[in-house]
Order: sequence, then structure tokens, then C-alpha cells
Amino acid sequence: MSKLYLVPTPIGNLEDITLRAIKVLKEVDLILAEDTRTSGKLLKHFEISTHMHSHHMHNEHKTVHNIVQRIKNGENIALISDAGTPAISDPGFLLTRACIENDIEIECLPGATAFVPALVNSGLPNDKFVFEGFLPVKKGRQTRLILLAEESRTMIFYESPHKLLKTLTHFAEYFGSERPISVSRELTKLYEETLRGTIVEVIEHFTQKAPKGEFVIVVGGKK
Repeated sequence: MSKLYLVPTPIGNLEDITLRAIKVLKEVDLILAEDTRTSGKLLKHFEISTHMHSHHMHNEHKTVHNIVQRIKNGENIALISDAGTPAISDPGFLLTRACIENDIEIECLPGATAFVPALVNSGLPNDKFVFEGFLPVKKGRQTRLILLAEESRTMIFYESPHKLLKTLTHFAEYFGSERPISVSRELTKLYEETLRGTIVEVIEHFTQKAPKGEFVIVVGGKK
């Protein structure tokens, strides 16, 4: 039976791809990629010649029906994102749901995702945690922060470099400046770095040193 494969890709270090992921990407009929230029470099590195189509947040609503029909017609299709596991703050949910609704088998391979190593090496409690991904940019942001201020579990966020200080400032305002925090950037890459301390200490650091790279923020829950 044909199926949809959800295939994680490295978040930086190419050696983090699994042998199984390479095998699947070589054997499927089509690879859906968030950015074919970015994924093209990965496929070339591992000598994967499978044809790619673009599948991203701006076109996924329009393409889901066609993809479902192609799988029903006998094609095996793999979905990848630019980095990490599909559907984790990346496209994938809509297609997965559509396949489930159409009784199409889905196989999700285990593999790289940024928030797991950031959480584990944060030193903050990881027996219970909540993954928030990217906070709303405007609408709903304050409401979300007020709610999270009462969260007792460790919280995980994604953030871009140009919004990092704004987000950290909001954390200090709503969670308290002394709340413990761990900020990881460029995970698995050459300049990987993790900074641990209180929110105010981390704000001071990135005020003096401009943020660069993609960030995972891990914040301790309310005591």
C-alpha cells in the first residue's frame, strides 16, 4: 500500500540524518520539500536523485488534495522540512490530517528536532514540559503570555534573532526577571552555544552581543 512518509532532516550537522531516512528518500516516488533549493543541497550531498515538489505554508492548502490523490493512485511520497521534523513549527499537519481522513497510511520516522537537545541540556526540569513554538507576533500574544505566566511546567519556545530581545523582555515582564532560562542557538552547527541564567542576565548578554542564528528558549515554570 502506498503511504506518506514524514522524514526528519538535520537541523545543522548533516551527519544527524538517519540511514533509514536516506533509504526512504531514495525509494519514494516524490519528495515534498519546504524549500527545494535548501533541500536540494541535502539530497545532493547524499546522492538522492528523487524528484522534489515545493510544499510550504503558502501553498499547502492548495496542494493537499492533489497530493492525497497521488498517494491514492499508488505513489509513495515523503514530506521533509528545511530542518528538523515536519509539522513541528513547519508544514505537515494539514497533509497528515488529510491522509488520516482518507485512510492513507502514514509513517513518521524518528530523527532530528531542535527542542529536544535544547531542553535536555538546559538543566531545567524535563520530566514535564510544554512546547509553545513561536509566540503570536501581535494578536493573541499578550493573552498567551498571561496564561503562560501561571504555567508550572518547563516551557519551550522558538525565536528568530531579530525578535529575541523583544521576546525576552516580554518574558521578564510577565514571568519575572529572575525566572531561570536557557537559550540555545545554532544547535549542532559550528557556533552552537547555550546560555543559562536568569531572564535579566540573558537580556543583558544579548543587549551587549547581537543575537545571531536560530534560537530555542527554555524557560522554567512557575514555582
